[in-house]
Amino acid sequence: MIQANGAETEALAEGMEEFAEEASLSVIDLFFEGGFIMWVLLAMSIYAVYIFIDRYMALNKALHGDKSFMDKIRDYIHGGNIESARSLCDSTDDPVARLVAKGISRIGRPLSDVQTAVENAGNIEVNTLEKGLASLASISGGAPMIGFLGTVTGMIQAFFEMASAGNNIEVSSLAGGIYTALVTTVGGLVVGILAYFMYNYLTARVDRVVATLEARTMDFMDMLNDPTV
Repeated sequence: MIQANGAETEALAEGMEEFAEEASLSVIDLFFEGGFIMWVLLAMSIYAVYIFIDRYMALNKALHGDKSFMDKIRDYIHGGNIESARSLCDSTDDPVARLVAKGISRIGRPLSDVQTAVENAGNIEVNTLEKGLASLASISGGAPMIGFLGTVTGMIQAFFEMASAGNNIEVSSLAGGIYTALVTTVGGLVVGILAYFMYNYLTARVDRVVATLEARTMDFMDMLNDPTV
């Protein structure tokens, strides 16, 4: 009797293990259960990651330029070697270099004109660095809404199955709609949250670049205001 009970217990344990293996779902399985909406969210997530990597590299380059650049420009300007200063700016692929180059091209005009030209160049550089951030912000707000659209679509599907089944409602007939509803909600939230943090991170780095450009503008104007120039 004890042996029989032991055999039954072992068979039950094996059956539970097989059921657990069959019932488990991978991330890929869940993705396909979400339907068409998940493909839309996947495309949005890929685009968001592309924007983040592209802007991160551009901002990182702007923040870690040649630390001795302004010292070289100062030496050239104080030495009256304007052409060398212009050549240095042309050979340096950096927002600060382009900003200073615009100012050098206005040397000889009133200082107010020079400062205006430099500030305008700085605004153009900031706009270039912010390229794509609006799309990233749209993804952070739009992805959860698209996920919610999938939720509503899935629930409509589930209720349609219930209405079609009449009194013979089976859980399996409702599974597809419920899976779509829940999976798209999670997918939309995940994409939206990631895009939100990426947007805020890049925005903070843009602010650092703006502060750097403003400081370099002041340095350049101080060079031109120096009576030794």
